[in-house]
Amino acid sequence: MIANRREVLSTSAKVASLMLASGLFGQMAHASGPAAGKGAFDAKTMADMAKALGYGAPAESKDVSITAPDIAENGAVVPLGAATTLAGVKQMMLLVEKNPSVLAALFNVSPEIEANFSTRVKMGQSSNVFAVAITNDNKVLFAQKEVKVTLGGCGG
Repeated sequence: MIANRREVLSTSAKVASLMLASGLFGQMAHASGPAAGKGAFDAKTMADMAKALGYGAPAESKDVSITAPDIAENGAVVPLGAATTLAGVKQMMLLVEKNPSVLAALFNVSPEIEANFSTRVKMGQSSNVFAVAITNDNKVLFAQKEVKVTLGGCGG
């Protein structure tokens, strides 16, 4: 029996290490930083971001879905989600149109995992948010939703 938090953490780390070493996790999804390309995080629009990553023009699609509140009571922690049922998706992104950096999160997708991600982002003001799916043939498909922010985020 595990008695304390230290033992739980130690046991969890050992199990995770064994699973990674044996390949049970496959290629894990992760939010990208420098691997996403500095230009993508500096982009001010979705089209600029797609261009910085070397992709085509964005197109709205019913196969991509976004989960976001209609009204965010606190702009410092706004829950957002992106999902798609499309096959052959290599990346999923969450974009916030009026943030200083439009690219809020980028997730690499492998065939072993479901393209369904969620996170929390900071929003300085009411804005359109986008869930974007990039396919293996570099098509950029997206869904959008307006989120109204009632309390400060990035700016306050």
